[in-house]
Amino acid sequence: MTRRRSHIAMVGIPIVSHVLPSLEVIRELVARGHRVTYANDPAVAGLITGAGAELVPCTSVLPVADNNWPDDAIAAMSLFLDDAVQVLPQLRAAYDQDPADLYLYDIGAYAGRALAETQDRPLMQLSPTFVAWEGYGQDVAAHLWQLPGADAYRARFAQWLADCGASTTDVDTFGGRPAQALALIPRTMQPHADQVDTDTVTFVGPCLGARADEGGWTRPADAEKVLLVSLGSAYTHRPEFYRQCLAAYGNLPGWHVLLQIGRHTDPRELGAIPPNVEVRSWVPQPAVLAQADAFVTHAGMGSSAEGLFAGVPMIVVPQAADQFVNADQLVELGVARRIDASEATAATLRTALLELVADPEVTRRSALLRADVRAEGGTGRAADLIEKMLG
Repeated sequence: MTRRRSHIAMVGIPIVSHVLPSLEVIRELVARGHRVTYANDPAVAGLITGAGAELVPCTSVLPVADNNWPDDAIAAMSLFLDDAVQVLPQLRAAYDQDPADLYLYDIGAYAGRALAETQDRPLMQLSPTFVAWEGYGQDVAAHLWQLPGADAYRARFAQWLADCGASTTDVDTFGGRPAQALALIPRTMQPHADQVDTDTVTFVGPCLGARADEGGWTRPADAEKVLLVSLGSAYTHRPEFYRQCLAAYGNLPGWHVLLQIGRHTDPRELGAIPPNVEVRSWVPQPAVLAQADAFVTHAGMGSSAEGLFAGVPMIVVPQAADQFVNADQLVELGVARRIDASEATAATLRTALLELVADPEVTRRSALLRADVRAEGGTGRAADLIEKMLG
């Protein structure tokens, strides 16, 4: 099939867990001959250029450098609106004279949708987490809009939409109801999946690849079983949790443990490292999971999807945000045990692992869901659907 070379623009935010899920789609579009530009903060430039896209630098005001997010929900939402206000003029400076044939945008990148609407160009949202369903307004949004500061936030959002010339002026529609979206998650992780509008949203599952730029990982020849412990990329300064993991799994016969501690934890905070434990600040997670026998995870959506894709049983220790919902869903699916952070002692962690890997029903369910997730199509199907939007 001969494809027309098009200019596809992705507009993102510099949160690693939002960048990684779509990178393989970007890489595939580049491999198919398209020109792909990617507007984001220079902090994530290496990830973007590593996938073959052209970085369009846009300075973000999101607090990703120090991970200093407010606990208040409206305050956190306001940060994304602040970011959109800051980023949109930068996007216009880059794209008004070089418009894309199609705009892709992250769920948190409001400026991407605004730009595409002001240019009257096709656009598609790429969601790294679950999407709104038919009853979302009553189930979730209605509670948010009762919080202190919500009215002022909505009024400011509506005024920004009017001022910037977006064609969608309703705040709820603009923020939560994309015209077209690809959900880069397994459908089985979506709350109320039967109430999602499949005319506008397509579940393609996790879009994974080799991530060659992250390096590989080789399972030690003498490892009977491999355990990966990772709290993802955000809420990772948890030295006490890591110490409990060392006490639980250090010197556990037959097990090799790969412990990812993130960039905020100093390995010296952990104390003595048992000989069967490998400590890293970052690991190529999909490559490790492909060789792992169990996974201790924070249940972020990306990690949850990657665990399902690999068919690896999970111990879920949620830390924040949507992780609690994800953790419960994984337990409901029959592939995980949940331990709340306050209860994550060496004893509970060790018992959960031994019970998990000895349960034949967990093994059966993990294999079944692995097949289901892979059948959703992933990277190739996502790229096909994006090209279909190009016409």
